[in-house]
Formats: sequence, structure tokens, C-alpha cells
Amino acid sequence: MKHSVKILTTAMAIVLGGLTQAKAEEGVSHYEALPSETLAEAVENFVTYNDKVQEVLARETLSVADMEEIHQFTYTLEIALAKINEELGALPVVLEEVHLASESDNPARLRGVAEVYLEQAEVLDR
Repeated sequence: MKHSVKILTTAMAIVLGGLTQAKAEEGVSHYEALPSETLAEAVENFVTYNDKVQEVLARETLSVADMEEIHQFTYTLEIALAKINEELGALPVVLEEVHLASESDNPARLRGVAEVYLEQAEVLDR
């Protein structure tokens, strides 16, 4: 079940799309975020930091420090989500190609587009 929730959470991030990394405002101090230079790194940061947010939210009461902790986590999450969207934004289009190819009488085409899809989607299969 936890595996399915993580995949669903990541998929929702992809579907929502359009989210970008927060830009630092002049004169405002921000937390340093972990980089997400690769898709695998972005997914790892996304899952890890969502787990951290859930851990804080599970506390009986939320203090100002708890809320600030979540605020700090969002910097890494924003960068990770931006990378996921950048890398996987076309994944629904590729899946539709697999869907359409599966309705045709062309096994070679289906194998080709399915291979591309699975290669791109593989990083989500944690």
C-alpha cells in the first residue's frame, strides 16, 4: 500500500505540472535546498521529504518550530518537483502512444513506444 501511495503521489505531481522552483526574493533569507540534478535524485528527494512532512504532521500538536520545519522541507520538495515535471512532463503523451499502439495490428510499433514509455517511467517504480 505504501508503495502505491508513493507512486500515486509522484504521478499527481507530474499531472499537476507547471510548478516551478520558488525564487528567492531580494532581502529575504531562505533555507538551502538539496539539489535534484537527476530524475532519480528528484524522486528520492520527493519521497523522502514528503515522508518527513508526514512525520511532522503526525505530531499531536504543531508548534511554530514544527511548521518552520515543514517550511524548510518545502524548498527541497519544490526543486525535486520541478525536476520531475521537467523530466516526466511528456510521460502522459508517451503512455497515450502506448494505448493507441495497443489497439493497432502493429506489434513492432507497440514494442517500440512501450519501451520508450517504460524507460521513462522506470524511475517511479520504487
